[in-house]
Amino acid sequence: MKDYIEERVLEVAKYIIDTKSTIRKAAKIFGVSKSTVHKDITERLPKINPQIAKEAKDILELNKAERHIRGGKATKMKYSAQEA
Repeated sequence: MKDYIEERVLEVAKYIIDTKSTIRKAAKIFGVSKSTVHKDITERLPKINPQIAKEAKDILELNKAERHIRGGKATKMKYSAQEA
């Protein structure tokens, strides 16, 4: 694996852990695709640093579990704004 990829993987993982960010938000911040961030965290990071990989994966699992709640809130806000 190239050095710049390893650096990016570790930076993205640190960002996700520090901010409890979603894959989508991390991708936007780092200027890469969601697919790239997902591959970095799920495939590349465990080979580089298994401990950080577990922490990042736990946060992504939590985000995935809460996803339907955030979607419902966004829909509620959308229709509340249209009525006003």
